[in-house]
Amino acid sequence: MIRRVAVLPQPPLLIPELAAGAADECAELREACLQAVQRLTSASPDWLVVGAAAGAPGVPEHASGSFRGFGVELGVSLSRVTVPETELPLPALVAGWLRAQADASSVRVRLVDPATPPGECALLGRELGEPAAVLVLGDGSSRHGPRSPGGEDDRAEGFDAGIRDALAKADTGALAALDPALAAELGAGGRAPWQILAGLAAEGEWSAEVLYSAAPFGVGYHVAVWEHA
Repeated sequence: MIRRVAVLPQPPLLIPELAAGAADECAELREACLQAVQRLTSASPDWLVVGAAAGAPGVPEHASGSFRGFGVELGVSLSRVTVPETELPLPALVAGWLRAQADASSVRVRLVDPATPPGECALLGRELGEPAAVLVLGDGSSRHGPRSPGGEDDRAEGFDAGIRDALAKADTGALAALDPALAAELGAGGRAPWQILAGLAAEGEWSAEVLYSAAPFGVGYHVAVWEHA
């Protein structure tokens, strides 16, 4: 059985209706994300989604929601089943939008708090078993350059270069070794999800390909696909 993992960022600007004047600047990132999730669907139409949100809220299966809170009346659903709308955290909203773009049947969302310790992340990853298709959502440092959302930090470039290299080599050891304190200082919300990935993919040989890695808006965005045959 082929197992695939797609690693993506989760900026609202990924969605054209939310990008407005920045739509063209997001085109390369969006294309890489869509390519990654299409490959995910080719492994399985049912995805497991791993992300981080404060308080780790539970996300019901088959839930639907809207990007209304981000200024656009755009509805999404976690499956093809039509259910009443509920309030969903950003990772679930992005996952729902990506599901529709890749024509996947359903996504099951598992969220953790961004401050979850590395050891707990690794354990959670191992407990997930061997799902055929996993979507891991998380951004890199938000401190690239003077106009970045978090304010410039010279350490951001090296941090995200390390993430890019780890994703390119399927280096679970490098992801597992990420320093939570440094990641928090650099505004890297993807640290916990990446360390869950490290636990999930700790066994066996994985091939990897990075489809995108840049910081177009002062935030590190990485898109990669891992495969285990």
